[in-house]
Amino acid sequence: MKFVIQRVNEASCKVDGNIIGEIQKGFCVFIGVSNEDNQEIADKMVKKLVGLRIFEDENGKTNLALSDVGGSLLLISQFTLYADCKKGFRPSFINAGAPDMANQLYEYIIAKCKESIPNVQTGSFGADMKIALENDGPFTIVLDSKEL
Repeated sequence: MKFVIQRVNEASCKVDGNIIGEIQKGFCVFIGVSNEDNQEIADKMVKKLVGLRIFEDENGKTNLALSDVGGSLLLISQFTLYADCKKGFRPSFINAGAPDMANQLYEYIIAKCKESIPNVQTGSFGADMKIALENDGPFTIVLDSKEL
């Protein structure tokens, strides 16, 4: 499982020209699921995500978590995080999770995040989404379950 986490001042997701998810201060998280992933891995990833202390405290140190700053989450499914570009110029996506399983884990991640973060917004699994965001920093972190 991979999470690309961007600390944002604002972020939104549109489908068919309509905003379906929108946050102010928080994290915009792009979520990639592989065929090897399961709920146990998702639990570890969510725990790390909601505990990340990457907001500045009163001394300018990155020491505060989402809950400390009243931050929100915008969770976006993104199978392209598992693109394999080793051969040729056209990426292969054979390492991305099968759609039904990946959607179940995406929904599970949303539910787990809602247990500790009051404002969790989402994209639409499998949809053609347009994401707009203002990265704060910029501050971007890649979490890979194989490295946790």
